[in-house]
Amino acid sequence: MRAYQANDWKQLAHSNGLDSFDAIWALDIGWFEEPNQRRGGWSGVSQAELVLADGGRAGVFIKRQQGHITRTPAHPLAGGLTFRREFHNLKRLQTCGVPTLDVLYFAERKVDGKRQSILITRELSGYQSLDDCIQNWQQTGWPDKRAWHRFITRLAGVARLMHQNRMQHNCFFPKHIFLKDIDAEPDIRLIDLEKAKHTFSVEQAMLRDLDTLNRRTSGVTTTERLRFLLAYYGQRRVDSRVRKTWKKLVELMHRKGRFPVGR
Repeated sequence: MRAYQANDWKQLAHSNGLDSFDAIWALDIGWFEEPNQRRGGWSGVSQAELVLADGGRAGVFIKRQQGHITRTPAHPLAGGLTFRREFHNLKRLQTCGVPTLDVLYFAERKVDGKRQSILITRELSGYQSLDDCIQNWQQTGWPDKRAWHRFITRLAGVARLMHQNRMQHNCFFPKHIFLKDIDAEPDIRLIDLEKAKHTFSVEQAMLRDLDTLNRRTSGVTTTERLRFLLAYYGQRRVDSRVRKTWKKLVELMHRKGRFPVGR
């Protein structure tokens, strides 16, 4: 069995009786999301609150799967477990300095010919998805302009760092961008990295992810979208590079027939 344990997981697991694959696999705590039944197996997510040594609480998400493989160029026939791919993507992005989920535990095994894996991450306490934030702001009022601009700049920097390291999120939706403290120093985390991949082309990764983010984000003005692109390139004024990328993003919107609505 292959296994990874973060240093702060070992004591937490021991004090909660979760210091073996079998113990975690046997947990009966319901599902945070209904299990997916596809790809030759199933996968599901549970949310749990574990007891710390000092009596405090720690929220975690526990992902379990059996089968549910994805085929890649590296494993075109047998395929690989989707949570293994997500685990490796999380660790790779953390190594690059891209903020994402804290991995506490990952392990996989084969039982009676069936491949199983577990991935445990720390809960993002106090964070909200950008999708939820925008919906709330549309009802209660948008953040202070300076705070909003700080967030745009910060998010653009996170995206740029990810792409410079040749990582493509592949599902760069607002619901997969989590944030908190937007009125102070915005803290951003990227989630749902099961489909992320390493690419040899920085431009390919950029266009795929920025197109997704652009088309799926409503309530943002054209000026703010351009501000994001300027921050992505570290520019104050529109230059040929910004103009070229903006033109491609507009072309992609027309081709895919999805036009985001600004406020």
